[in-house]
Amino acid sequence: MDLGEKVKRLRMSRGLTQEELAMRTDLSRSFISQLESNKTSLSVDTLEKILRALGTDLKAFFSEEERKVVFRKEDRIPVYDEPDGVSSQLLMSDVETKKIDPILVTLKPGAQTEEEDYHEGDEFGYVLQGKVDLWLDDVRYKLSQGDCFYYRADKKHFLKNPSKKKEAVVLWIEID
Repeated sequence: MDLGEKVKRLRMSRGLTQEELAMRTDLSRSFISQLESNKTSLSVDTLEKILRALGTDLKAFFSEEERKVVFRKEDRIPVYDEPDGVSSQLLMSDVETKKIDPILVTLKPGAQTEEEDYHEGDEFGYVLQGKVDLWLDDVRYKLSQGDCFYYRADKKHFLKNPSKKKEAVVLWIEID
């Protein structure tokens, strides 16, 4: 394993310069540079400090396990305790380690999701089929197939299918 290259790749994936990482770890930029080019060694404590600054830990850093890339239809996880006429499926497993939570929501005619209180994060949705009304606090937004929405989740919100005859399907993504 090329430790320096792995630290460099992790730093760059976080959008940090060597200088920024040095400032976050109280190390010198030249030390970070030498580490990334494998011209110096480091203690476990120093590596832990660098990894904390990069938002990870030793276990994740040294894990050889590949992250799952493809999530098959049969891997979907049903969401229980939905209101009548609403069915939802989590599209990816192991969502605790991800910063997004994609859900496929199907609304029968006239059905609506539970009203969610405001919370941290953002939400994005894409109407795959039918029409929906997006309610943010007391404001209604009408969306049709092909439309999308994006908002900070600092408002009470829910979706409703206004149709009396057709189902609506929405790809809804919660982003931490």
